[in-house]
Amino acid sequence: MSGDMLVAQKPEVPPIKQGEVITGADALLRSLLLENVEYVFGYPGGAVLPIYDSLYGSHLKHILSRHEQGAIHAADGYARATGKPGVVIATSGPGATNLVTGIATAQMDSIPLVVITGNVAQNLIGTDAFQEADITGISLPITKHNYFVRDIKDLPRVVKEAFHIATTGRPGPVLIDIPKDVNNAKAPFYYPETVNIRGYNPTLKPNKMQVDRLISAISEAKKPVIMAGGGVIASGSEKELLVFAEKTGIPVICTLMGLGAFPGTHPLALGWPGMHGNYASNQAILNCDLLIGIGNRFDDRITMGRTKEFAPNAKIIHIDVDPAEIGKNVDTFIPLVGDVKLVLEAALEKVEKADTAAWIEQLKDWNEKHPFSYKSDTGNLKPQAVIEMIYETTNGDAIVTTDVGQHQMWTAQFYKFNQPRSFISSGGLGTMGFGFPAAIGAQFAYPDRLVISVNGDGGFQMNQQELAIISGHNIPVKVVILNNKCLGMVRQWQELFYDNRYSQVDLTHSPDFVKLAEAYGVKGLRAETEEEARKVWLEALQHPGPAVVEFVVESGENVYPMVAAGTTLDQMHMGDEK
Repeated sequence: MSGDMLVAQKPEVPPIKQGEVITGADALLRSLLLENVEYVFGYPGGAVLPIYDSLYGSHLKHILSRHEQGAIHAADGYARATGKPGVVIATSGPGATNLVTGIATAQMDSIPLVVITGNVAQNLIGTDAFQEADITGISLPITKHNYFVRDIKDLPRVVKEAFHIATTGRPGPVLIDIPKDVNNAKAPFYYPETVNIRGYNPTLKPNKMQVDRLISAISEAKKPVIMAGGGVIASGSEKELLVFAEKTGIPVICTLMGLGAFPGTHPLALGWPGMHGNYASNQAILNCDLLIGIGNRFDDRITMGRTKEFAPNAKIIHIDVDPAEIGKNVDTFIPLVGDVKLVLEAALEKVEKADTAAWIEQLKDWNEKHPFSYKSDTGNLKPQAVIEMIYETTNGDAIVTTDVGQHQMWTAQFYKFNQPRSFISSGGLGTMGFGFPAAIGAQFAYPDRLVISVNGDGGFQMNQQELAIISGHNIPVKVVILNNKCLGMVRQWQELFYDNRYSQVDLTHSPDFVKLAEAYGVKGLRAETEEEARKVWLEALQHPGPAVVEFVVESGENVYPMVAAGTTLDQMHMGDEK
C-alpha cells in the first residue's frame, strides 16, 4: 500500500496518511477519528498518560468526568440517545475496575460501547505491579468481546473490529486493554477498510419460510398482541413497527426498554407490562392467543419468573437478531432470527389485516377502567403529579433519563414516549447512579434538545459529583430530584414483604440539594407543594443553563400496580387508591 494513500474521514479532520510511523497512542486516536468519534468520556491516570498526551490538541472532544463510573454512564447515555457507539477511556487498576458496573449496564441493555483501558507495561504483567488489574479477565462475562493488545501493529485492526462488533448484530460493549509499552511503541499506521472476523457473522436476513409462518399465524389469530422491546430501537425499525401494527391492526405493548419504539399516544398502544406495568397490558398477555415478541428478552420483570404460566393461551413468536435469546426464557412456537428491521420489511410485503376489532374493544375497556392513577388529595406533593406536570409542560418532546427505583417506574407510567431514544434508563441491571451522567451524555449528543434527568434522592447521590461537568460546560440539563427522604423502592418492599421492618433506608441526612447545586455553580430550586412545583419547574425550563430542581414528595408513596416477584400477572396489587 502506498504511503501517500489517504484514508477517507470527516472533512474537518486533517488527512491521515497510511504508513506514517506514529506511537500506539496516536494510532488509537487516529483510529477513533476514522470511526467518526466526536466525544470521548474519561479520566486520566498513569497507564494512559501516553493517550492523554496525544489527546492534547486533538480533534477529539474529551469530557473529563469526576469518577470513571460517571464517564461510562455518560458514554452510555450518548450511545442510547444517538445509536452511535459511546467511547470511554480509563487508566489501569481502579480506573478500569470503576468501569465494571457501567460495562455490565450496557451489556444487559445491548448498548454499543467501546471501552478503552490502559494497563501496566507487558514486562510487569503478572507481578502485581502498581495499579495492575486483569480487566480483560474481570470483564469477560460482561462484554460482548474484549481485547488485550500485545503488539502496536495490531492496534488499528483491533479498534476497527471493536467498533464493528459493538454496533452489529446485537449491540454491546467491547473493551480494548492497551499496555503502556504498546501506547509508547512506534510503528507504521495502517487502518483497515474492512473487517473480516472468522466466526462472527450475525444472521440479519430472516428465513422466508419463518416469515410466512408469522404471516399465517397472524391471519388465524383473534387476540394477537405485539410486545416491542429495545431491539426495535436498536435496529432503527420504529417506522416499520408502526406500519406493521397499523396494517395488521394488532395492539402493541412496549417493554420498559422498548418505550418510544411505538408512539405511546397511538390508539393501538397498550402501555407496558410486568411488575409495575398497566392492567390492560398484563391482561393482554394473559388472554392473547398470539404473542409476537419483537426485539425483547421475556425477562423476569415481565414473566415474573413463572414462564409456564406466562401467556398461557398464546402461541409465541419471537423475533430477535440474537438466536441465543430465542427459547431461552419462554417456549417459542415460531422462532425468527434476523435483524428486526429486515424481518418487518419482509413481513410487510405479504401481511394483511387481522380480525382484531372485538379484541381491541376489550383492551380499550380495560385501559379505561384501570388506568395508572394515584390519590391526589393527601395534602402532600405527589411524585406522580410531578411527572405528569413535566410531561404536560414539555409536550412529551424531551429526552428523559431516569435513575433506578420508584421514580423510574412513575416516569414510565405517567410520561408518554412517542419517539425512540427519548426514554433512557438502566433496565436489565437496574443501576443506581446511571440516570444523571446518562443525561450528560445525551445532552452532549443533542445540545439543542431539552434533556431531563429524573432521579431519586438515593441514586442521585451516587454520581452527584458530575454536577461539575454540567457546570463547567454550561450544558442545560434539567435535573429533577424526587426527594422522599428514603430508598423508596427498598422501603416499599420492606413494607409489603418484610412486615414494615425498615432496615437501612433512611436518607434524611442527605445534603441540601439546592446548596449542593449552588456550590457547583448550578441553579438550584426546591418545591414542597404543587403550586411551588409548577412555579419552580417553569423557572428551570426558562433558565438557559443547567438547573437542579428538588421536589420534596410524600415519603410513604408506593408504586402501583404491582405484581410480586414469583407470582403471576393475574395477581396484580392495584394499591390502596383502588
